Order: sequence, then structure tokens, then C-alpha cells
Amino acid sequence: MSNSAFESRCLALVVAAGRGVRAGGGVPKQYRPLGGVPLLRRSLELFVTHPAIAGVRCVIHPDDAELYAAATAGLDLLPPVHGGATRQESVRLGLESLAGPAPDRVLIHDAARPFASAALIGAVVRALDEAAGAIPGLALADTIKRVAGDQVGGTVPREGLVRAQTPQGFRFAEILAAHRAARDASLTDDAAVAEAAGIPVRIVPGEEGNVKVTEPADFARAEAWLAPTRTIRVGSGFDVHAFGPGDHVMLCGVRVPHEAGLVGHSDADVGLHALTDALLGGIADGDIGSHFPPSDPQWRGADSATFLRHAAGLVAGRGGRIENVDVTLICERPKVGPHRDAMRARIAALLDLPLDAVGVKATTTEGLGFTGRREGIAAQATATLSLAGRSR
Repeated sequence: MSNSAFESRCLALVVAAGRGVRAGGGVPKQYRPLGGVPLLRRSLELFVTHPAIAGVRCVIHPDDAELYAAATAGLDLLPPVHGGATRQESVRLGLESLAGPAPDRVLIHDAARPFASAALIGAVVRALDEAAGAIPGLALADTIKRVAGDQVGGTVPREGLVRAQTPQGFRFAEILAAHRAARDASLTDDAAVAEAAGIPVRIVPGEEGNVKVTEPADFARAEAWLAPTRTIRVGSGFDVHAFGPGDHVMLCGVRVPHEAGLVGHSDADVGLHALTDALLGGIADGDIGSHFPPSDPQWRGADSATFLRHAAGLVAGRGGRIENVDVTLICERPKVGPHRDAMRARIAALLDLPLDAVGVKATTTEGLGFTGRREGIAAQATATLSLAGRSR
């Protein structure tokens, strides 16, 4: 930004005196939460944190003092002023409140536009180095029709047309005089007030994201934009346990009768061990042995559900969500099919997943290798995770 943008005192006036009845929600739209934060606060923060803005004042409805105080707690703002019956009157009253000592420049912004970027604000301020007024504008991409009732009445040439946005910036003394002169007019934005007074207004490129939140559908779209970006991760796990003395095996949290048991420091649940490693792999946090060392006597005979719940807790602690898991048991015996549904249900309960997000299946090695010789059981597992934040 040019030095002059810092040297000339520029204030921001945020207009929030309307009732916002079209948006619904029980309160004026500027006080409705958007991603958990009041819409008005998001708009004010754009200017409070901008290096070219020396101060921010909000124009509010006389009935909204408590709502305003709650929405702006902790923000460094000039005291609010009350608006009038129309937006135009509210802007004029806000400008009058800034008249002594007057700033060199002022940006006027609608509270319902919470997504203007710092770059856009800077561009409007910089344009005032050479122009008495400047507004963001977007060229029209759609064909514009004039209508009469439900019939097309003609096509309007779109060349030379733009969609006007805020913040709109002006040299303070000139826009205040223009608003005073237009008190009896009914104009739709501050650029129109400037035009009526003969003030030239420059266009700077607007932003598609600088939308005005007006209708209920606008809130829904804005919530979607603000939803945390999530990164998909896939982890894999593999485990093996040999057969030993016993009359059952634990597989995926289910006791399965068998002519032998599985040898291991814990309950040797090869399915849950592989799945635990898959979860840990998805967040790149070691393996089951690094979290539950087999040399530690406290884990002797432990229920492997403890390991799986621990790994799931680590995923949740990273802002993550387990999307689905899949386990393949590799053995000749015991038969897994009769127990598959119980295994899926147990894993779903341990991980708080819907049943259709849990896969369990079995295969053999056609008599080959240690599993083919019925010396033990192997398992492999995958887990798909979504983590808050964006991968670099």
C-alpha cells in the first residue's frame, strides 16, 4: 500500500441500522451468527485489523444497543451512533458524527458484507490518492433482461455495466456535503449520492466473494464457505499373531470359539491391532507398540478395545473424523463369516460409526505360508480420516 494511505487519516463507517427482516432468524440479520460469530462482528473486524484504517464506527438501530454490545465485545471501536429510517439517512448521521475532528477519507461499508478482503479495502483506499470517490465493481457476466410481469420486455446491453459493492470510499468533506445536499432524495448507495453532487467516482475491481448476506439462502451459502476445510487421510495397518494354547480367539472385539488361542501380550486381537495401527497411521502418530509397549506389564491380557479407543481419541484430538474403516482377516480357520456382523457391530460401537462405515471380511492364502499352514492369523486394515485444515 502506498505511504499516502497511511499518512491520510481514513475512518470506516459500517452501516448496521436496518432490520434485516428478509433473512429471518428472530433478530436483525447483522446480529445472526455466521459460523458461530455474529455477522456484524465479522464485518467490523475487516476494518479494525486493517493497517490503513485509523478507526471504525458503527451506525446501529436505537433498539439494538444490547445486541451490539454483545456482538462487539472486545473490539476497539469508536462509540456507535444511531441511524435513521433509511440507509441513506443512517449514513448521513454517521458521517455527521465523524465531522469533528474530521478524517481525510472515509470508507462506507454495509454490515451485511462480511467477506470483503483486506486487499479490496486497500485498493479502495489507494484509489482515493487520485480520485474523490472509489467503489468496487464487478462486470456483469449474465445477459440482462427487462421484464414486464412474467414476459421478457427486452434485452439490456451489459457493456459498461457493473455490480456495485462496498466498501465505498470518499474524501470525507465532499461526501458529507453530498449527503447533506441529498437529504430529500432517495438514492440506493453512496456512489449515487456522490454522482448527484458531481463527484467523480472511480471503479476498482470488486470480488466475487464479497457477497451481501440478505436472504436465508445467503446465510446457508455463507455457512458452507466458512465450514472448515478438511483434508482426507488414509492409514493402513498390519498385524500377525501365532496360534497357541486356548479355546477361543478374539477377532475384531468378538470372542470366537476355536481349538487354539492367539499368543500375544494383550488379548492378541489381530483385527483390532491392525485397525489401531491404521488410525495411528492416518495421523502419522507412530504405531500400537509405541503407545502400548509390550514390555509394559500393565497391558498383559488387556482388552484391545482400549488400544482402539485411544487411537480414535487421538484422531478426535486433531480435529479429525473417522469416515470409514475396513479390516481383512487372513486365515484358514476359524471361519469368520458367521461372526462378521457381530464384528462390524463391535467396531462400529467402539468408534461411534454407523454400521455401513465398517467393513470386515476374510480371505485365505490357499494353503500357502504360515496362515495356510494354520500357524496363526494375519490382519490388514485401512482407515479413511478427514482432518480439520488443509494439507500443505
